[in-house]
Amino acid sequence: MKIILTHEVSGLGTAGDVVDVKDGYARNYLVPRGFAIRWTKGGEKDVEQIRRGRKIREIATIEQANEVKAQLEGVKVRLAVRSGEAGRLFGSVTPADIASAIKAAGGPDVDKRRVELGTPIKTLGAHQVSVRLHAEVSAKVGIEVVAA
Repeated sequence: MKIILTHEVSGLGTAGDVVDVKDGYARNYLVPRGFAIRWTKGGEKDVEQIRRGRKIREIATIEQANEVKAQLEGVKVRLAVRSGEAGRLFGSVTPADIASAIKAAGGPDVDKRRVELGTPIKTLGAHQVSVRLHAEVSAKVGIEVVAA
């Protein structure tokens, strides 16, 4: 099935790309979550609009990405969350929580979709997350999760 990506999907493409995927993957995952729309002949107008929007938000060069990476790696991020007695969290830390904590700590604006968690953060303490800034540049950010 041909689809038009509306958001960046790891291993598949970026917003505005027209890709061919299996029907079930498109119907059950990409389209319901808003990551893609079905391709139509009239959808070519949508592709250009999505690409223009992506260019505005995107970090254009590797030099810019390296500058943002230096800013991110220099920021001390503390995230206060509710936790139980043994240091287990009520729920988990989401990429949106991390993006807002980076901004609150004085770091650059980061899109929550660019924050990659290896495993869900469900305990207090120090954790490392990756922020994908460019196709070739990603920054490692240290997050300290503390009890609220």
